Amino acid sequence: MKPQEIAYNALVPELLCRDFAASRMFYVDLLGFACLYDRTESGFAYLEKGRAQIMIEQIDAEDSWLTGPMQPPFGRGINLQIEVDDLDDLIARLRAADVILYREPYDAWYRVDQHETGQRQFLVQDPDGYLLRFCQHLGERPAK
Repeated sequence: MKPQEIAYNALVPELLCRDFAASRMFYVDLLGFACLYDRTESGFAYLEKGRAQIMIEQIDAEDSWLTGPMQPPFGRGINLQIEVDDLDDLIARLRAADVILYREPYDAWYRVDQHETGQRQFLVQDPDGYLLRFCQHLGERPAK
């Protein structure tokens, strides 16, 4: 796919990483993100999984937009929710690679106005510590 043919989301997080090759492998090979395009010579990739898009970029102390020191785990205070169609397949892939989940799968129901929306979800950290919350929609029910 050519960059001009990509349907870019209005909000796309760009995650700085310490080891671009390791992060690219984690997101593409393990989590199943598609690489829409990359600039490997500068350690950059634009990734997509379903309707979710992220960018990963190798830290360059002179050229990165750093607002402070980068200390692992990166992304403290934020988690990225990524909706998927098959949560069990993703969990199986992570377990096969001996990746430890930050939080085991569980069902969560959240009130939205007069109903609740449900999702099965788990959390995992990427190689730099960014917290990823993968979820699969369970449906809706009346609020309690």
